[in-house]
Amino acid sequence: MWESETESVSGRDFGNGVLSASEHGVKTDSFEQKGQSWYVATDIPSDLLVQIEDVSFHLHKYPLLSRSGKMNRMIYESRGAELSKISLDELPGGPEAFELAAKFCYGIAIDLSATNISGLRCAAEYLEMTEDLEEGNLIFKTEAFLSYVVLSSWRDSILVLKSCEKLSPWAENLQIVRRCSESIAWKACANPKGIKWQYTGKPTKVSSPNWNQMKDSSPSRNQQVVPPDWWFEDVSILRIDHFVRVITAIKVKGMKHELIGAAIMQYAAKWLPGLIKEGSGLADDGSNISNGINGTSSGSWRGGLHMIVAGSGDEVPSVQAKDQRMIVESLISIIPQHKDSVSCSFLLRLLRMANMLKVAPALITELEKRVGMQFEQATLADLLIPSYNKSETMYDIDLVQRLLEHFIVQEQTESSSPSSYPFSDKHMHDGIQRGTHLNAKMRVARLVDSYLTEVSRDRNLSLTKFQVLAEALPDSARTCDDGLYRAIDSYLKAHPTLSEHERKRLCRVMDCQKLSVDACMHAAQNERLPLRVVVQVLFSEQVKISNAMANLSLKDAGESHYQPLVSNRKSLLEATPQSFQEGWTAAKKDINTLKFELETVKTKYRELQNDMDNLQRQFDKIAKPKQASAWTAGWKKLSKLTKTTNIESHDFNGQVPNAEQTTKTPRRWRNSIS
Repeated sequence: MWESETESVSGRDFGNGVLSASEHGVKTDSFEQKGQSWYVATDIPSDLLVQIEDVSFHLHKYPLLSRSGKMNRMIYESRGAELSKISLDELPGGPEAFELAAKFCYGIAIDLSATNISGLRCAAEYLEMTEDLEEGNLIFKTEAFLSYVVLSSWRDSILVLKSCEKLSPWAENLQIVRRCSESIAWKACANPKGIKWQYTGKPTKVSSPNWNQMKDSSPSRNQQVVPPDWWFEDVSILRIDHFVRVITAIKVKGMKHELIGAAIMQYAAKWLPGLIKEGSGLADDGSNISNGINGTSSGSWRGGLHMIVAGSGDEVPSVQAKDQRMIVESLISIIPQHKDSVSCSFLLRLLRMANMLKVAPALITELEKRVGMQFEQATLADLLIPSYNKSETMYDIDLVQRLLEHFIVQEQTESSSPSSYPFSDKHMHDGIQRGTHLNAKMRVARLVDSYLTEVSRDRNLSLTKFQVLAEALPDSARTCDDGLYRAIDSYLKAHPTLSEHERKRLCRVMDCQKLSVDACMHAAQNERLPLRVVVQVLFSEQVKISNAMANLSLKDAGESHYQPLVSNRKSLLEATPQSFQEGWTAAKKDINTLKFELETVKTKYRELQNDMDNLQRQFDKIAKPKQASAWTAGWKKLSKLTKTTNIESHDFNGQVPNAEQTTKTPRRWRNSIS
């Protein structure tokens, strides 16, 4: 219904796409071309020369006056002067469109097609070939062809919209661009069953049918399924301004944002080939794209743009750089606002190119916010964006800091937003959302640690920037600080001249209690770390071992208490689904692994305790006091004897009978030795 590839324009009854007009005094069947000049094949000499660019048309006044209001006015406003030459360099469509319009004025049949209809329609408007001069004039004929033939065909709509690139602003003012864009959008969003295939698409790949398709041999099952991205290749040949018009119209029609984002990424990959590569430069084969479409481009616009190496800000940007900047700015403005409409890698590469081309700051800020929405999907290679501004560091650290801030703000906004779920499912949804946010923060924390490790090798990276970026995420985002320790160690290697105070300040961003056993062993032997940090690492490891042994002893003491629960738990697991039982089996394996590790730690602790005891005994032997003199020994013996006498007298007084104590008053002794 929408395709017209197999239909010949000359075979339609719309004048069969062939327009003819009544004769006006000059009888002719054709035009003749001699070099850059056109002549009417008639015996009557021409009395008017029309010059358009470098092409000359030797024509007659009367056929043009009868059809063109502009020619009529120009000739009769000459005020009696014999006008024999007219220059129409501003005529849209150029010499090709005027040739068809002149043939129409002479009554010669012309073939209308999707490639010439837009230029001819604009030329007819410029020449004022309206119905006031004659019924069925060229404006009416071209409008009818556009409405009833072009807009009903997918292929013709693409071709006409492509041909409008050199007809601005006439094609815009005559609503040709708008009507073709809406027609393309409507067909892209509608059911594609009536489409034979796309206009510029590659031939379909014949694949073997699936097993479920072989069950039903009905004709509907055997028909090829049209993929949802069938229209991507066609709209990607359009110029960026027309592509934006089509995508905007498709958005209004309600297409899925994932498909719109995929179309935008394919367009960027075609017009900015360097966007899909690791390097910052574009490929050198971009001219292959322009070979098929450069014929319809005008002015400075060129297909297959090449990457321009960013120079100093004082340099005047080239034409190609301006074109690239316009493409990047347009793509940023039409990306759907949904989170996963395009990949985070695509956004970061687009951001890299936007910074290099010095795109408008407002668009760069908007793009940074979009990256922050899905920052957890980024990779380290995408984050290593060179610093195109005049900065001391090799990579743009400030940009990554802004992206991280946007991510944190987005996470806080999503966590604080009220849930639209019913009350019965609210707690479950809150738990799932909290777990998702925590996982996203953990992924971002690992990404930031890897980024810090990579950029820490830059000797121009200041300690403040490193510390601010490392402390941007909350403590809950990192369950293990091994990555952060690796980044700190890399920074200390690249900056050996740091003072003791600066090294302590750097190590404050790390929590020694979150280091693994391997990291602790490495840190204990790391001479680049401050001594206080090494002591903290050893102390935290000792605390971990003590806690592990305490928990293990409590578990051993409470085995008899937990023994009766084992049978009940087994019976409970037997009544649960298979998926839960498999999860419990995996958990038991993890528990056994942890037990083995605890036993290993316990053994190591006992060995350390034995070594400690041996060292203590050796120390006691070394520190044993020397033999005292005889005089000192005598005094010590006398002191012991005195103490013994006091104790015996006290015991003897306690054994006196009660009657004797009542008759005699006890004698008071001084508690001293004289």
